[in-house]
Amino acid sequence: MEAVLWMLFGALVMLGLVLLRARLAGFAAQRPEDYAGAEPCLDLREHLRGPIKCEGVIYGPLGRVASRFDADFEAEWQGNRGVMREHFRYDSGREQDREWQLTLGNDGSIRAEAEDLVGTGTGHQSGAAARLHYRIRLPREAGGHVLSVTDWMYLTPGGVIVNRSQFRKFGIKVAELVATMRRVEA
Repeated sequence: MEAVLWMLFGALVMLGLVLLRARLAGFAAQRPEDYAGAEPCLDLREHLRGPIKCEGVIYGPLGRVASRFDADFEAEWQGNRGVMREHFRYDSGREQDREWQLTLGNDGSIRAEAEDLVGTGTGHQSGAAARLHYRIRLPREAGGHVLSVTDWMYLTPGGVIVNRSQFRKFGIKVAELVATMRRVEA
């Protein structure tokens, strides 16, 4: 009986260490302030403006590619308020449109709204990165689930934005997205 208790204790300690590692060293542990000194500086009003080409992949819960896509975005800004229209084309043939209403605060804060969001997204940009948290309702054909999303956007020295997003349900990662966004010169 004592051996079983020690085994359970060991399992609990290991689980605690895994959760602690994820909290302190994983994707969720990043903060916008971690990128405060990084150059070039990401300014969403500048780098998400005009026509933008996006290409990416979505990984399923087991880490395998579940979908690939390309998209055309068009973003315009009036001061600190912006509208970004997105048109996605998935490898399945499905297409999807989304329109974001973005508001930037002078302190780097981000407020985001879209029709398929549950509530309002919030985030912060600092240095070469921006983070956005929101809850999104998947389309009915994808199950209609509501997922919690953390988006990270990182500006590369060449001006391309690399977007990495994790989608969670009940705290469990169910998908991850990696995409690039680059401005298209007229």
